[in-house]
Amino acid sequence: MSETWFLLLSAALGAGALNALAGGGSFLTLPALFQAGLPPIAANATSTVAVSPGYLGSTLGFRAELARLPSALLWKDSGICALGGLAGAGLLLVTPGRLFVAVVPWLLLFATAVFAAGPWLIRRLRQRAASPASASGAGWQRALGLAAVSIYGGYFNGGLGILLLALYQATGVSDLREANALKNLNSLVLSSVSVLTFAWAGQVHWPEALGMAVAAIVGGYLGAALTRRLPAHWVRAFVIATGLFMAAKFLWR
Repeated sequence: MSETWFLLLSAALGAGALNALAGGGSFLTLPALFQAGLPPIAANATSTVAVSPGYLGSTLGFRAELARLPSALLWKDSGICALGGLAGAGLLLVTPGRLFVAVVPWLLLFATAVFAAGPWLIRRLRQRAASPASASGAGWQRALGLAAVSIYGGYFNGGLGILLLALYQATGVSDLREANALKNLNSLVLSSVSVLTFAWAGQVHWPEALGMAVAAIVGGYLGAALTRRLPAHWVRAFVIATGLFMAAKFLWR
């Protein structure tokens, strides 16, 4: 029992640090929960709960940028993300456990690829953005993209931040801090809806979720301090290597 808790808390501590540094924390928490013996759907639900508190701190950190945006825009995007997160979480709950285990390595590979290509993808999309003025110029393309990304995020959290950031950059949000603010707010919204859905369905293992959430918060605090000391490319390389290793491990199983 003590070895299992050491594994879970260590994974959550590392996940919090990774999310603060560059993202990819779910690459650690989800496999750890599998290793601890949780059923596949419950493991994914519990992992979502464990990493969710970090989104609140990130959103509060960008409250000045959010205050400058039209409230109608924020409500619209948040509504889309809430519905998408609900749909994704519902889809996860009706997925057979055996099928989800088979899909996990491919989701990890996808999330790793998105993470690895993130900086290049965002640069390319910024160059192609038709309206480089502000978030208020987004149209139906953003609404459809936001719905698709939110469904993915409700189903599987890996790579969500990069996908949201890339979407906002592609639809005319040229200010990176503004795009980050929207990304963090809507990550918080859709993850909160997902957590409530998983809790309602009884899929969250609360002792593990709460213990890991505390460890993730501590890890996030330590990770924020490390951002001033570690080269960014080292951190990105570690996240990518972790994602590939975990995907290979699941494929082997």
